[in-house]
Amino acid sequence: MMTKHIAATAFASLMFVSAASAQTIYPIDRAEILAGAKFDLKVEFAGEVAANTASLTINGADAASVFGKAPELIAQEAGQPRSALLLRDVTLNKPGRYSIEAGDGATRRSVSWTVYDTGPRRAKNVILFIGDGLSPAHRVAARLLSKGIQEGRAGGKLAIDDMPQMALVSTAGSDSIITDSANAASAYATGHKAAVNAMGVYADRTPDPLDDPKVETLASVAKRRLGLSIGIVTNTEVEDATPAAVIAHTRRRAAYDDIVAQFYAAQPDVLMGGGAAYFLPKSANGKRKDDIDYLAKFRDAGYAVANNATDLDAASKTAPRKLLGLFAPGNMDGVLDRRFLKGGGVTKNPDQPDLTQQVAVALDVLSKNDAGFFLMVESGLIDKYAHALDMERAVYDTIMLDNAVRQTRDWAKARGDDTLILVVADHNHPNALVGTVRDDLAEGDDVPLRERIGVYERAGFPNYPAPDADGYPERVDVSRRIAIFSASLPDHYETLRPKLDGPNQPTEAGDKPGTFKANDKYKGVPGAVLRIGNLPAMMNASVHSGEDVILTATGPGSDRVRGSLENTDVFRVMAAALGLGAEAK
Repeated sequence: MMTKHIAATAFASLMFVSAASAQTIYPIDRAEILAGAKFDLKVEFAGEVAANTASLTINGADAASVFGKAPELIAQEAGQPRSALLLRDVTLNKPGRYSIEAGDGATRRSVSWTVYDTGPRRAKNVILFIGDGLSPAHRVAARLLSKGIQEGRAGGKLAIDDMPQMALVSTAGSDSIITDSANAASAYATGHKAAVNAMGVYADRTPDPLDDPKVETLASVAKRRLGLSIGIVTNTEVEDATPAAVIAHTRRRAAYDDIVAQFYAAQPDVLMGGGAAYFLPKSANGKRKDDIDYLAKFRDAGYAVANNATDLDAASKTAPRKLLGLFAPGNMDGVLDRRFLKGGGVTKNPDQPDLTQQVAVALDVLSKNDAGFFLMVESGLIDKYAHALDMERAVYDTIMLDNAVRQTRDWAKARGDDTLILVVADHNHPNALVGTVRDDLAEGDDVPLRERIGVYERAGFPNYPAPDADGYPERVDVSRRIAIFSASLPDHYETLRPKLDGPNQPTEAGDKPGTFKANDKYKGVPGAVLRIGNLPAMMNASVHSGEDVILTATGPGSDRVRGSLENTDVFRVMAAALGLGAEAK
């Protein structure tokens, strides 16, 4: 039974929470805002508020006097009996701490923001490499396969590791300790925390995914203030979360039609990856829900268009100022399938460029701008393979990322090191390299799978063949293979064998709607064992994890990369290198 004292305390706590949550303010408490960057300011009231009782102040001054325009009062937001105040495209140019207070006549809520500037510009160009879902286990495995190891010493270093600056980056979003690629990439792109599935916005309560309070992206600020060229290169669909976050503003990452429209409105100078189906109208067998032909619109806007590696090579020789490369209807294929196994979508799209070719052409196009450029490069299939428990493919695409970084570092060095280069994952996967899978421990398929896993001294070293000039062993089905396991599992049949006929598909639709079960495709593989997962039945794949990710950097401005950082600090590193805050002065 609750005592009077405890009951009174609980009641007081409830009253405090009610008063504190009566207003929701965006940007959120403790937001860090680049001086001069545009953002939307929104206050959501719990109920209907009259114009003469609603208030909004900035450091005690009326918002209208601070921003030069009065906030719009939305009396009934989305037809509901609750009001909101909204100011679009405002800026704060003076660095310092700001207190924002909103009231409805009965209760008040305040949040604080920090507005920061930067020193003068130090880098002409900034290149951000993102290994989507790149975990430390992927990096180690890539080193072992591409460099080899003997008596405990690797035969060389990865370019992504052999960089002078390093930091750990925390990845949590505004609504969860676990992030997805959308709000993770958005933190890098905007310097603001965001909710899962959102990019370039604070996710508000309205049903429209495109009307949420926006925050300006680095690409937008750099183009608006400095005239920089903008490039986006990926091997996923260009509409996917990470590439889209460079430009887009939406709280629904799956809004591909709208993201393509926003790409067209922003007109990045280079846009390359998969996802061609969302540029084509419904009437032309595209995946759009409308009949707008964005491929034609980009061509009419002066873009050279490449549909495959041959086209890309030809287009690069014409010295285009703007380039659109769309090399697959959906995601492109990973390097293991393209170069060796010919699985996945390679039979339908055999002439897909490697990430290294894409990056080389992008650098050539973007460097024609004397003002400089910002380029985001994503090796995005690392994440998708990690979700599917397809570790060999994830590791080969990590090697591909490393090759792209190495050639870019050589390019920058030849220019006199005027370019900041950063390499980071957007989030982690709960993967661990625990030893090797050893088919040579015992003969016969009747040996239990768990007895084939070599740990400690029984792990030894993997016996992949010597890598080719690009760091890829020609075979993955060797007798001592890297053993990378995930801590998050759906129900699946474990075979401990690489999938040579195409990317792994661990699950299939379950017996109940919205559920998944182990894919019977692998049930008959000799020695296959049904693993009961530790994830809800609604999950068809492994999930992200919340550990810090590794950031390495080189070039002007990289000295800020050290110790422990928030993911929003990556934006600050890039903004400082470009001197974007100095421009606000």
